[in-house]
Amino acid sequence: MPDWLIWLIIAGVLAAAEAASLTFVLIMFAGGALTAAGTAALGGNVLVQCLVATATTVALLAGVRPVARRHLAPGPGTSTGPDALVGQKAVVLTEVSAHDGRVRLNGSEWSARAYDERQVLPAGTVVRVMQISGATAVVLHEGPYFESRPDPTRQ
Repeated sequence: MPDWLIWLIIAGVLAAAEAASLTFVLIMFAGGALTAAGTAALGGNVLVQCLVATATTVALLAGVRPVARRHLAPGPGTSTGPDALVGQKAVVLTEVSAHDGRVRLNGSEWSARAYDERQVLPAGTVVRVMQISGATAVVLHEGPYFESRPDPTRQ
């Protein structure tokens, strides 16, 4: 069996293993094996093939892997799912109180309740999402105008 074919098989096995591990390490070794296959096809001896494979692998690990990880991994400030909606603005569709209501948030209609239990927010009010509790947006009107119920704890 020719050397280039052995290196090509090794590269394929490493690439397939990378698909399972997703660490960006085995694919770099596969790249090294692929360059060694090219070296073997061009007539390089086994020592040169191994040196080319090693040099290529080290270069890929040092140069390409960090960039690939940076581009594919979300940063520390990246919110996903419901957490990404916190801080967003929403528009009240039906009156929102401490118990119920509806808002349009990120193009969808959500059930909502007021963050401040004394607030009653009429339709059309722009509010900010303070948290997501299950399928309910907990919202707060930050503006100076809102209807307020008396606080029963204050006398």
